[in-house]
Amino acid sequence: MSEQIRVRFAPSPTGYLHVGGARTALFNWLYARGRQGVFVLRIEDTDLERSSDEMVQAITDGLGWLGIDWDEGPFFQAERVEDHRQAARDLLERGLAYRCFCDPEELEAERLQARQENADWRYDGRCRHIEPEAAREMAEAGQPFAVRFKVPHDQEVAFHDHVHGPMSFDGRQIEDFVILRRDTQPTYQLACVVDDVWMRITHVIRGADHLSNTPKQILLYRALGASLPEFAHLPLILGPDKSRLSKRHGATSVGEYRDQGYLAEAMVNFLALLGWSPGDDREFLRRPELIELFSMERVLKKPSVFDETKLEWLNGQYMIQLPSDELLAGVRRAFETAGHDLDGWDDERLLRVVDLLKERARLFRHYPEVGGWFFSAPGTYAEESVAKRWKDPAEARRRIGAVREQVSGLADWTDAAIEEVIRGLAEAEGVGAGKFIHPVRVALTGVHTGPGLFELMTVLGRDEVLARLDRALTWLEGR
Repeated sequence: MSEQIRVRFAPSPTGYLHVGGARTALFNWLYARGRQGVFVLRIEDTDLERSSDEMVQAITDGLGWLGIDWDEGPFFQAERVEDHRQAARDLLERGLAYRCFCDPEELEAERLQARQENADWRYDGRCRHIEPEAAREMAEAGQPFAVRFKVPHDQEVAFHDHVHGPMSFDGRQIEDFVILRRDTQPTYQLACVVDDVWMRITHVIRGADHLSNTPKQILLYRALGASLPEFAHLPLILGPDKSRLSKRHGATSVGEYRDQGYLAEAMVNFLALLGWSPGDDREFLRRPELIELFSMERVLKKPSVFDETKLEWLNGQYMIQLPSDELLAGVRRAFETAGHDLDGWDDERLLRVVDLLKERARLFRHYPEVGGWFFSAPGTYAEESVAKRWKDPAEARRRIGAVREQVSGLADWTDAAIEEVIRGLAEAEGVGAGKFIHPVRVALTGVHTGPGLFELMTVLGRDEVLARLDRALTWLEGR
């Protein structure tokens, strides 16, 4: 295609940016960025009652967090409503649309009746046969009307979909659909096509739930004398139970995952693999690789399952591989949100905490769970840890006391110096170093698992270590 590729993401601001919408935005963005194209953001806010500025902000914030930037926009569809109305009037004057005077409530009653009888229902075109002049006189007399597109029922609507291949729809199965409501508000079908033409969109990449809209919109493109864009309908996203992803499966908005402590890069990587494959078994793909590799040919037809366990695993992989300073702000925020006082913890010291915990945390919110004891001395000791590492209280107290005595006089408070003391004590007693390491770890953290003991003692600092050892010795006394 010689002309510049132009794609658009067109969310409705009636809700937050959900996972499916974010995936659609990402695929459009990747397609444009990999081909020097233009990515347009259009806010489809013609549903005036349900649209809100709050949702617009949530959508743009979500895109911003994911790093999906737009080249043009955001354009607001409601600001172009007169252009949509004019298009409807033009189609009406050219005989490609007609006034429909049917009562919407009566039509809805017919539709519900057919549903109860398990029968198909579509508008039968009863107003299609009213002579244009008679319809004009009825309208001028004040009779309310909608405007319907006059579908050429003798035509087949065929197109090539970049995901699903050749598609064909029988015109006899497409009803004369409304393009302008009684209140003169344009419908989605009309507004979408008019704006795509105005924005010179070359590729419409959207969810498979829009597939049924495509033949109607192709008819409108043709009626308006516009060139057809190319279409690609992305597979649906399902929950673990294979039903369509919804709130009953948990978080569905992008903002919720951001607030839970997921990394934007991990979410982008995960979303890219929902319905697309790089052609091999790779799962860890950074943004530049995604831009280079993405193509519509590798978009899958079958629905994808949103596996939050996999997302969490992938997020953990990013946390391990990212430099600790890139995690610092999120880690600090997670500890503070959990109620820990970080006063006196500068970035350099906190970076040591990140280094020690990053392989144990898959999300920012996990950091307080696996390392909250860095900032709050344990008030109690886990029963399992006591049973496993302080099984003999007298022996545990003796070894903790020996460590306390030796480290209190260290000239240099370093990992190496602490390690030398503890291993020296073990060697003198003829036991493995673990016999000293494990009881001391429980004394300092309250649990028997965690990062390297010597490193965590260095980060805690001499005074805090001695205070915690003294507390453990007191707790063990008499047991």
